[in-house]
Amino acid sequence: DSIAGSGNDITQVLNLMHWLHDKIPHANGEYPKQVNAASMLQLCAAEGRGLNCRQLATILNECYLAMGYYSRYVQCSPKDSLGIDFDCHVINSVWIPSLAKWIWIDPTFDAYVMDETGQLLGIEEVRERIINGKMLILNPDANWNNKQTQTKEYYLYNYMAKNLYKLECPVESRYDLETKVIGKEITYIRLLPTAYFKQQPDVEENDWGNSTTAITYNTNNANLFWAPPVH
Repeated sequence: DSIAGSGNDITQVLNLMHWLHDKIPHANGEYPKQVNAASMLQLCAAEGRGLNCRQLATILNECYLAMGYYSRYVQCSPKDSLGIDFDCHVINSVWIPSLAKWIWIDPTFDAYVMDETGQLLGIEEVRERIINGKMLILNPDANWNNKQTQTKEYYLYNYMAKNLYKLECPVESRYDLETKVIGKEITYIRLLPTAYFKQQPDVEENDWGNSTTAITYNTNNANLFWAPPVH
């Protein structure tokens, strides 16, 4: 709460994103055994290491939950009809009470997105605007590891446009969700376009090792996926 500050909900959410972006660099490395904010922050401090985009989004998600915000991390994946593009990107979707909407938050690139009026946009809105050629504005200080400035041409229209085809998030957003435990089941929901070539099966089950199972439900229902949180 001291990092978030005493400002409004938008300011608090952005302050926490900026803090994490500056505290832990983006890097791909050995996957932590304990996948929660407290453990990963301690690990990075002890080893001087970074985290991948999913782990950064996990930490930020738990910070938002601890502050009382409805939040989740969303895996953004490509169509990959040839089965050769294994890249994806994980960002946060946070419900802003004052706006009554989900907004796009990306701790890897310290990024958020606005329309021509400066209104903050959510993942669904950004995707729709890319499809329909509407104006998008990327915050001017978006960057990778405070080394490489991001432009909207690359970040939005190249990298993220490719990765906004399939969207997936946990059904339950909570602390320590993806730490592997014997007998644990983790449930996800994946939003697929109706034109996607692989609609089946409706439910997929994958063994993550250590007797942890991931169950994913596929849906075409965008209204369900982006429904407001239930208070």
